[in-house]
Amino acid sequence: MRGLERLIRPFLFALDAETAHRLTIRTLSAARLSPSAPDDAALHVEAFGLKFPNPVGLAAGFDKNAEVPDTILSAGFGFAEVGTLTPLSQPGNARPRIFRLVRDEAVINRLSFNNQGHAAALERLEARAGRPGVVGVNIGANKDTMDRAADYVTGIKTFAGVASYFTLNVSSPNTPGLRDLQQEAALDDLIARCIEARDMTAETYPRRPLLLKISPDVSLQELDAIVGVARNRGIDGMIVSNTTISRPALVDVRHVGEMGGLSGRPLFPLATRILAQTFLRVEGAFPIVGVGGVDSPEAAWQKIRAGATLVQLYSALVYKGPSLVKDIKQGLLASLAREKTTLVDTVGVGAAEIASAPLS
Repeated sequence: MRGLERLIRPFLFALDAETAHRLTIRTLSAARLSPSAPDDAALHVEAFGLKFPNPVGLAAGFDKNAEVPDTILSAGFGFAEVGTLTPLSQPGNARPRIFRLVRDEAVINRLSFNNQGHAAALERLEARAGRPGVVGVNIGANKDTMDRAADYVTGIKTFAGVASYFTLNVSSPNTPGLRDLQQEAALDDLIARCIEARDMTAETYPRRPLLLKISPDVSLQELDAIVGVARNRGIDGMIVSNTTISRPALVDVRHVGEMGGLSGRPLFPLATRILAQTFLRVEGAFPIVGVGGVDSPEAAWQKIRAGATLVQLYSALVYKGPSLVKDIKQGLLASLAREKTTLVDTVGVGAAEIASAPLS
């Protein structure tokens, strides 16, 4: 696998980032991978009422249109998250809109929820009905909608029969005004309407967990309000975090002036600190998914210590390939053996220290 990755990478990096991604999706769509070997029982996780074979998931953004969730699961991921999906198809921002920062192992994107819409994704997800594996659906609002919360409600009603869980994406920096949904009153209204829709669909389908994905750029006062609303409304979990509009110290400055969200290795300190701060405020009310800069077993372990029950990655695959998933799982097993502990007992053990540490 690693040898093949080394051969393929120069070819993909000779293409612009979006073309390379589209080619990857097409290749995976045609692939017929055998299921990965069963994971060690020490990696099994239960969260949100779901059972995960391992805690390493693929974040939303890679499989925007639900084209390859089963291939993702066959590659060894414990779960896959498709989307972000909006009710109507939309093209997103003009290209170029994805930029590799190779020396930093980072990516800047300003895609803005480009996707084929609910209908196309629903058809694909219905076609895989009955297959095993946790597949979450990340939902958002169309750029020109008059009622953003209504678009999220539509997403829940549309995918209730096929989603393992839902993620409310209110934190992308690339749709103007979307992050305003993180403000207390707007967020309270959104979550209330989404929970009502979810509970209505639970009369027909199993109750689907509802997760909230937040920005790493919120202030601590804003985080207090977000967690307060999430707890009061009975959200099932949070995903921390989305990309950042900040620009930490970067080595590769060619694209540093590009607008959009930064992901990858430079995001790790900021996203992990906000994860720890969120964990301390949640006080065990619900699990948290840690995402942002997960590119090694050590990074995944640190996310768990900061408060993550599950972790997600995406940008690191651009630079390290799919073998990273196996590396992380093996590394987590080694850490568990070394520390003589379990995943559940590791969650949040370093949260207080990480939450108060200065960003490096």
